[in-house]
Amino acid sequence: MSLLDRVSTLLKANLNDLVDKAEDPEKMLKQVVLDMENQLMQVKTQVAIAIADQHLLEKKRTEQETQAAEWKRKAELAVQKGQDDLARAALERSLSCDQLMQGFAQQAEDQKHEADNLRQALRKLEQKLSETRAHCEMLAAEHRRAKVVGRATTARKAVGVDQEHAMERMKSRVHIQSATNSAAAEVLVPESLDDRFRTLENEDKVELLLNEIKSRHALPPGGGQ
Repeated sequence: MSLLDRVSTLLKANLNDLVDKAEDPEKMLKQVVLDMENQLMQVKTQVAIAIADQHLLEKKRTEQETQAAEWKRKAELAVQKGQDDLARAALERSLSCDQLMQGFAQQAEDQKHEADNLRQALRKLEQKLSETRAHCEMLAAEHRRAKVVGRATTARKAVGVDQEHAMERMKSRVHIQSATNSAAAEVLVPESLDDRFRTLENEDKVELLLNEIKSRHALPPGGGQ
């Protein structure tokens, strides 16, 4: 594949399609950038060579034009001196220089066309390279932003879980403290009137039971006091 064909392939590449199809778009675009930079250097070299060749051909054309004019001058001088044979030889050399001049002129024109094509390809490739670099920078920024967002999301989730656990622990401690307080309140509450009568009744029952036991053993009531 010629240099211009390779450049044309790169220029025709649809970056958006490449990005959509690539598993790693950023890596893919970086490779495209490297390929373009490589081709760009080659195109720049070829442009320089084409321009140098054009200048060389134009110089040779000018040289042949000058020599053709000089041989014509010599032919005129020979005619003036009556040297027709010498004049014919000079004219033959002049015609030969004219033919060479025309050949170099055509080559110079072709080379100029080639140089212009290379210049145009160079400009387009530079534009495409700038576009691709911008895509790379955009994707890299998106990738970095996605990482930051992902870390932030993870952190928020972690904070949320920690807060939830903390709230649960707080609720548990509140419930325990509430139960403790309730128990303490029950212990510290003053004895009610019913409780006092119930205590008296229990004391009476205890005395009756004690007397029954003593009666079975024939002990006088109140004898053990």
